[in-house]
Amino acid sequence: MPVLSIFFGIIIRMWHDDHSPPHIHVEYQGFEAIVAIKTGQVLQGSLPRKVASIVSDWCHNHQIELLNNWEYAQRFEPLERIQGADRD
Repeated sequence: MPVLSIFFGIIIRMWHDDHSPPHIHVEYQGFEAIVAIKTGQVLQGSLPRKVASIVSDWCHNHQIELLNNWEYAQRFEPLERIQGADRD
């Protein structure tokens, strides 16, 4: 699963040809969650509250890039890296 971004120890990934709604896979210190791109809400799994808030804000700030990557993934095209919340 391609990595889109890594920041503050949070790993953001996206599968090619994944199921709707558009979402990302988030990993952080043993926690795993699926997060909706449009709302930033955890759909499945769990994250610490602070991490969930950071990821939600990041989704909001990078929604266009994430949705573009979602479209690329649906067509099995290469995904683009996205700047992390730590500006890395």
